[in-house]
Amino acid sequence: MKQKNFFDKFLNVNLLADNAVVLIFVVITLAAIPVSGLPILFIIQEILTRLGRNCFLVFSLILPIMAGMGINFGMVLGAMAGQIGLIFTVDWNIAGVPGLVFASLIGVPIAAGLGWLAGQILNRARGREMVTGYVLGFFMDGFYQFIVLYLMGTPTIWTRGLSKFAALIPVHSPAITLSRGFGIRNTLNLDTVRMSMDRFISLNIAGISIPVLNYIVIGFLCLFIVWFRKTKLGQDMRAVGQDQAVAHSSGIPVDRTRILAIVISTILASLGQIIFLQNMGNMATYNAHRQTGFFAAAAILVGGASVSKASIKNVFIGTLLLHLMYIVVPRAGTNLFGAAQIGEYFRDAFSYAIIALALCIHAWRKRANAEAARSELRGTK
Repeated sequence: MKQKNFFDKFLNVNLLADNAVVLIFVVITLAAIPVSGLPILFIIQEILTRLGRNCFLVFSLILPIMAGMGINFGMVLGAMAGQIGLIFTVDWNIAGVPGLVFASLIGVPIAAGLGWLAGQILNRARGREMVTGYVLGFFMDGFYQFIVLYLMGTPTIWTRGLSKFAALIPVHSPAITLSRGFGIRNTLNLDTVRMSMDRFISLNIAGISIPVLNYIVIGFLCLFIVWFRKTKLGQDMRAVGQDQAVAHSSGIPVDRTRILAIVISTILASLGQIIFLQNMGNMATYNAHRQTGFFAAAAILVGGASVSKASIKNVFIGTLLLHLMYIVVPRAGTNLFGAAQIGEYFRDAFSYAIIALALCIHAWRKRANAEAARSELRGTK
């Protein structure tokens, strides 16, 4: 009898739907690992490095999901703020961990302001937060490009025809400005802060380097999220995520709570982008932030989260599986077809497909649950 109950539970449609995305990625990666021919130690080293640099960004999605706002694709606003902080860090030539702290001190206030603006807009697009956040990211990207391309530069006046132009935001280092005197170069070298966090506390075991400080910071973030859920504001976010009408009738300031969820998410995205870029060692000034929301969303959905429910374990599982695929699938494509580009195509196709699949499963389950509730009400009459 116990065995029958176990198989009934294992074959439960809801259970399979909850873990469909995770199971697909497990099958894909397990099949690709032997085909790739990569050494296990190399894979472990890459996974530990990528977990340390990407998890913080993915964690920034949890609170908006908890507040019922879905995946915060507007987190790219926080990434822009973090990049502005890094520009000033390089300009002022502040090296090491102090440089990262300085970038955070500049980026966090900007991220908070952008998060407040995004929260105000998303409150006016209730029920369509994800697509609105996605479009908002492109909209604000135009302002970011204008600021970085035209408003930053050496504080001198250039004459163009009958007009005069001067950079409003002073950047003194000629190494990071364009030859015309204003505008930031397409690619910034972050040598002053490159891997400064990774190497600040580093542990080497059997030839595998572990960025201890990264995991300490991520551990504190996990503790913060666990603690935050138990606070009054955390309980309010959960109530708002479950039913806004009931939360409003209970005296919870729904709009304010939703705005705070976006503000905190944007701040975390700013810090996460700084951690990510210090590991990479360079920054594509005009492009680095654009896919931040997409890759973070893919990671948390691969981990089994949905647009209405996410947890800490979803972040770690999703980041692990997604980046394991990124490591092994291109090499597997090279070995199978003799072309690395085919593996890249597979990687991109799986990434986009997994987001679409997760959203389709969520929509299907939401509709099925609504239909079941209606059937139950009809049956009780």
